[in-house]
Amino acid sequence: MKIITADQRLAERKRIKGAIFGPHGIGKTSLLWSLDPDKTLFLDLEGGDLAVQDCPVDQIKINTWEEAINMACLMTGPNPSRRPEQPYSQAHYEFIAGETDPSFLQKYDTVFWDSISVASRLCWQWATGQPEAFSEKTGKQDNRGAYGLVGRELVQWLTQIQYCRDKNIWVVGGLDRKEDDYGRALWVPQIEGAKAGNELPGIFDEIISMVALKDDSGNPYRAFVTHQVNPWGYPAKDRSGRLDMVEEPHLGRLMEKINGPKPEQKFQTQIKEGNNNE
Repeated sequence: MKIITADQRLAERKRIKGAIFGPHGIGKTSLLWSLDPDKTLFLDLEGGDLAVQDCPVDQIKINTWEEAINMACLMTGPNPSRRPEQPYSQAHYEFIAGETDPSFLQKYDTVFWDSISVASRLCWQWATGQPEAFSEKTGKQDNRGAYGLVGRELVQWLTQIQYCRDKNIWVVGGLDRKEDDYGRALWVPQIEGAKAGNELPGIFDEIISMVALKDDSGNPYRAFVTHQVNPWGYPAKDRSGRLDMVEEPHLGRLMEKINGPKPEQKFQTQIKEGNNNE
């Protein structure tokens, strides 16, 4: 095991790993316009790039779950904990690298995946054809096995993407409105299988909801919600400690703020009157 000294760790250039969720039509794909086009790679699973058809970014279209797995492995490199027959292993990486030279990725600082919602549907389509999706007794389709497989596969895929050390990673996805038993609004990421949605906050540094809010005059505007505790109940998390609850929906400036100086934290200890035991 190699010890990384404090100086080495602090000097290392930090990369951001984040997921952005928002309702359809809010403009998630258009966030590409706020990134450096020369250093951004657009991985398109949606097939709906009309909003950025004039954006001068390099693009790779991904049409199957196998292609999504291969791209994650090629981009991040092999996972030494995986067995040779498993995805993301050394053998898997060497096979993919033999088909596609990974050196083309050196050009990019940021990789933009659009979207995890479509990736989960591609994963579901793949999972329904696997042995785990069929009952051992009857041989008939068993969706319970397929859902379990989708959850495991998505968590492994997202974890592999998060391991990418030399690039900023942004994954976008849909945001669904549901209601609890009391009719209260619940906002949840649009992902097949509950396991991946539940584990997302532990995988990515930043979880952001891109939504429409209203100003004091009632006029709507687009915004990033970045704090877990927010009055609207949107899914969010900021591990950097540098973001306000509501931020401008501009990825370039958001990353500058995340990598900027951390504001001074003030800790207060409240002592009740008459309870000072000096």
